[in-house]
Amino acid sequence: MLYRIVINSHQKQDNLINLESDQEHYLRRVVRLNNGDIFIALDGNGKGWQVKLTADGGEILDSLMENRELLTKVTLMIALPKGNGFEDIIRCVTELGVNSLQPVISDRTIVKPKENKLERWRKIAMEASEQCERLIVPNIEPPIPVKQAFSQFHDLNIPKYIAVARSNAPHLLHFLQQNLSPSEMVIATGCEGGWTPKEVQSSIEHGFQEISLGNRILRAVTAPIMAMSLVSSFDFN
Repeated sequence: MLYRIVINSHQKQDNLINLESDQEHYLRRVVRLNNGDIFIALDGNGKGWQVKLTADGGEILDSLMENRELLTKVTLMIALPKGNGFEDIIRCVTELGVNSLQPVISDRTIVKPKENKLERWRKIAMEASEQCERLIVPNIEPPIPVKQAFSQFHDLNIPKYIAVARSNAPHLLHFLQQNLSPSEMVIATGCEGGWTPKEVQSSIEHGFQEISLGNRILRAVTAPIMAMSLVSSFDFN
């Protein structure tokens, strides 16, 4: 196994990688690599390289030619759950192939995230991408009010779904079976207590389709993982 790190674009200079101090510490002190050992550097946007560790950083040996991404770019719009639940969601849906996450503040959202949370969330996504050997790190947007989120997706001519508990809506599987591998889709899941009727109506007015994730009532953390699992089972390379 080759250890992986995500770098910023400015760290790559021609065929050299300039390592930051925490990256060098991880490679040399945590995983015990020595000069001449090989690791993988990723830019988080789909490019990766095999790199030889040197006294001055890293020397690129070859580009990676691998693709572990879904054919469909999936955006999860998630009403923030209480506690650290969103961190668990990030880890799991990153492994399942999500492309981006839009956290939202809904009427029933309890947590009010601090400004430094976004940096932590993005770090978790980066670490999860390294772990599951993706070349892409999912994009995590700053939290916004749910009405604003519905509005920003309004003009996108792609499948848009909102998961509603205790609903007679068709199961997500129904739509996945009918519309195999669209280029993009959006799936919205609620926090504890679910969406309010006004929020569901607002989503429909902005082009969202109600869906069910089954007869059981899923936790706020479970629902987006369930949705992403279903999509990834239908859509993979």
